[in-house]
Amino acid sequence: MRRVSIWMVTSVLLGGCGASPAPQFFGAARHDVMAQGLRYAVFVKGDAVEVIRLDSIGRRDHARARAGLLEAAEAATGCRISGPLGGFARSPSLPGDSGEARYLMDC
Repeated sequence: MRRVSIWMVTSVLLGGCGASPAPQFFGAARHDVMAQGLRYAVFVKGDAVEVIRLDSIGRRDHARARAGLLEAAEAATGCRISGPLGGFARSPSLPGDSGEARYLMDC
């Protein structure tokens, strides 16, 4: 009985975490966006955005998810992507990551 209680408390606490921005995006406005049939959290700070995919996907859905990252960034800002975000705020992800990306927007 005790193990079940600890497990339940742990999953409730971790489930409430959701997507949170990288430190460079603390204080950014959050927009929840649907793109390519998937949910994304988009954090907008100035002309920079961080996009985080919220849904789990299978191996065959990564191309759709990468397209969704771009679409979600443009939908949340109303601007076009001018390229990947560079410098200190650049994405730590590998190129082609389908779960997180950071972009510089051209508004």
